[in-house]
Amino acid sequence: MKAWFDAGINLFNPRFSLDREQVLANAWHHGLSGMLLISSDIEESELQQAYALSDPRLYCTAGVHPHQADQVQADWICRLSSLLQHPSVVAVGECGLDFNRNFSTPQNQIQVFEAQLQLASEHNKAIYLHERDAFTTQYQMLQRYPGLAGVAHCFTGDKAQLKAYLDLGLYIGITGWLCDEKRGQSLREAVRYLPLDRLILETDAPFLLPKTLVPKPKSSRNEPAYLPEIATQFANLTGYSLDDIAAYSRKNSQVLFQITADEYPL
Repeated sequence: MKAWFDAGINLFNPRFSLDREQVLANAWHHGLSGMLLISSDIEESELQQAYALSDPRLYCTAGVHPHQADQVQADWICRLSSLLQHPSVVAVGECGLDFNRNFSTPQNQIQVFEAQLQLASEHNKAIYLHERDAFTTQYQMLQRYPGLAGVAHCFTGDKAQLKAYLDLGLYIGITGWLCDEKRGQSLREAVRYLPLDRLILETDAPFLLPKTLVPKPKSSRNEPAYLPEIATQFANLTGYSLDDIAAYSRKNSQVLFQITADEYPL
């Protein structure tokens, strides 16, 4: 059985509150050998950092999502800096800019994102990026941090944006958006230009259930166990083998998040 790494699951989303442990058990049963828990604010970051200690196959991010930028407390940078000293915290985020919904003001989003870019650089951590309708501003900010490792989480852009992120040295996070022929048309064209050594696979569960799953689950809830379906669609579009996709995406996650071979054997 192939071994997979899910580089993005919202494990403490309310849709997992009743069967969180079973969701993990299903994932291990379906060939996952590790996963990354995505955090959206400082409180969730602290919760997930503690939870990740329960299983050596779990890692987490720590940071503030742009939707939460208006709600940061005075001590948020100090608390985040402390979290980044834990070995189970392997990336800063989910962070970035979202000018689509503007749940927080653009000015506060930019300030909070800038602080997290600085912390990632200071702590030598990867940056876990969110972006919606803010590509130009986010790209310009990232250019000020050359050499900063990171992943464009849940990338949904076009070929030009893909190449721009690749030129910055970033990895590209591919989700079930790829499995949506209508909404994902630009992405389905762009991934043909994504080299295997920059591919990161993630479910973003419980969101973005792959529409190509057969049979279709009774629930619309996505799970890490469905990660291989995203890989199958990537294989169909690019011609790469599933064995290579599994190996490269897993290895890329290991390199990006600085997970040693002893901690997470391939």
